[in-house]
Amino acid sequence: MPEHCTQYRTEHPAEHQVLNPATEEVIATVPATAPHEVDAAVARALRAQEHWARLPAADRARQLRRFAVVIDEHLEELAWLEVREAGHPIVNARWETGHARDLFDYAAGGAERLNGDQIPVPGGLDVTIHEPLGVIGVIVPWNFPMPIAAWAAAPALAAGNAVLLKPAETTPLTALRLAELALQAGIPEGLLQVLPGAGPVTGGALVDHPHIAKIVFTGSTAVGKQVMAGCATQVKRITLELGGKSPNIVFADADIEKAAKAAPMSFLDNTGQDCCARSRILVHRSIHDKFLELLEPHIEAITVGDPADPATYMGPLISAAQRERVRSYVPEDAPAAIRGSAPEGKGFWYPATVLAGVAEDAPVVTEEIFGPVAVVLPFDDEEDAVRLANATRYGLAGSLWTRDIGRAIRVARAVTAGNLSVNSHNAMRYWTPFGGFGESGLGRELGPGALTSFTEIKNVFISAEDSHA
Repeated sequence: MPEHCTQYRTEHPAEHQVLNPATEEVIATVPATAPHEVDAAVARALRAQEHWARLPAADRARQLRRFAVVIDEHLEELAWLEVREAGHPIVNARWETGHARDLFDYAAGGAERLNGDQIPVPGGLDVTIHEPLGVIGVIVPWNFPMPIAAWAAAPALAAGNAVLLKPAETTPLTALRLAELALQAGIPEGLLQVLPGAGPVTGGALVDHPHIAKIVFTGSTAVGKQVMAGCATQVKRITLELGGKSPNIVFADADIEKAAKAAPMSFLDNTGQDCCARSRILVHRSIHDKFLELLEPHIEAITVGDPADPATYMGPLISAAQRERVRSYVPEDAPAAIRGSAPEGKGFWYPATVLAGVAEDAPVVTEEIFGPVAVVLPFDDEEDAVRLANATRYGLAGSLWTRDIGRAIRVARAVTAGNLSVNSHNAMRYWTPFGGFGESGLGRELGPGALTSFTEIKNVFISAEDSHA
């Protein structure tokens, strides 16, 4: 995942310029939130949350559903804002806005079903109650700014919490607009606040604040470790969704043509700026060359260009710095088996690139690149495929292609990853759990259990004995 900061620091830029990554033009200047402003925001959130938590669950659900309706009414506006600030193709941006809308609608239903348990005990009745935590700090990355903001905000609000959301410096505009739409939908003032600013300053203030009950951080593993250390000093709850280096395993008995056709967008979606990108393509040695031959025309067919064009599949990288990071992994003499095209001139463009003949321990194989680059590695048998798949400190996602159902079950159980798909690359839906193993993070987002991660379980025993006896 992208890095938000390298260390906490005290300097405070007054504002941030937001660039269109496809044109490099400045599209907005956004004031940055200072630490003392975080304190004021927390105070507002505490007051709003106290009232919100006392509302009947059905009333909270009704307001969140209204928020989902308002998002839908502004779907095109939000999608085009995402195109301009993040460089996402318009087709993707529309899906992302709809995803955020659906999350609030789904979470609303969860508010009405956040039930405790009745546990049989001798001498009385024992019940559990899910109490909201209070104020939640959400630190959002730039790669999917709108969907990931909703991943945490929707269930946190549904469970009765307030949310302070810090967007990435490069992509604050959709978050700011969502906060405006929340007020328009009737969400109480102070309950959902957006605090733009630098990660080490504004994000650091959220992590350190004693009245923030939980931090939800999506970003790089390096920064996630810093956030985790900061939360540890207060025993503060945390959810981390961090980096990935996901495998795409293609066995010899698979539908090779289908696997080759599906492979490009498994690592080129969002120009590779995706923690789930299947950037390690592991192919059985007997079909290695055939797979590359089948893959090449599908890579070349990917339309790279203006994100406003509905025919575009791949836009620019988010920034010049990110482009240089990607370039550093692919030197001029790199063994590129396939290289796509990219526009020249303004914009942070980089072509789709597939490498082959690379050592298993090369940085391009072991490190998260966060760009449109994949490596093809051969394997000899099932055991070798699992070994290569697990040769990483990450464990977020993966895919495997085979017609053998027994093999699919064995390999899915053996691969160390939180989200796997068989004969597909789609292992993420808002109604199923999402999260990683190892250095890909802690906790799970989305799915039916999302709300409970924003609650504390209170156990209450009620004696049935006669108090006058």
